[in-house]
Amino acid sequence: MKYRTLLLFGAPGAGKGTQGRILGCIPHFFHCACGDVFRATKPNSRLGRIFLEYSSRGQLVPDEPTVELWREFIRNSERTGRFQPEQDTLVLDGIPRNVHQAEMLSDTLEVLAMIYLHCPDFDALVERLQKRALKENRLDDANIEVIRDRLETYERESKPVLEFYGRKLLHRVDATQTPLKVCRDVLRIVDKVTSGSARVRRA
Repeated sequence: MKYRTLLLFGAPGAGKGTQGRILGCIPHFFHCACGDVFRATKPNSRLGRIFLEYSSRGQLVPDEPTVELWREFIRNSERTGRFQPEQDTLVLDGIPRNVHQAEMLSDTLEVLAMIYLHCPDFDALVERLQKRALKENRLDDANIEVIRDRLETYERESKPVLEFYGRKLLHRVDATQTPLKVCRDVLRIVDKVTSGSARVRRA
């Protein structure tokens, strides 16, 4: 079976993690942030060594081990009962990161909606990322050049994912609002798309 899925999409600093964690606190929603999956990987495992190899150089992990690690995490979450796909909606944050990953996951995900947290203000994104890096004691991530590189990578690799899923699934949210107002808009979208999905399943 395919997993009923909501995709949280947007540039680094747009607020995907914040909104994902909120949705993950609601019964029958399971939030999976790709960054958290990587950080929880055992460093002495095969995939853990691959992650450390690339992250230590400040590079993105290639698509194949990224998707493999994600699948392993989801299987483990099913086995432990944390994720129950028969009744839970999967909330993804940070994956698929590019069109190739979206293609690799096309046989696994039934995408109900792509919620695009849109933030055209470059300076606002930089400020958010710097604050987050300092708060989480990731000082390298506070470097303006590192931030600029991450945002350029997003524009080059991730933006085309919007076209891959198409306008029918796309829901745009203004991420320059307060987190509370962003959450209000996100919840309205989620209620609309999951209510329709539930009616189809009951039928």
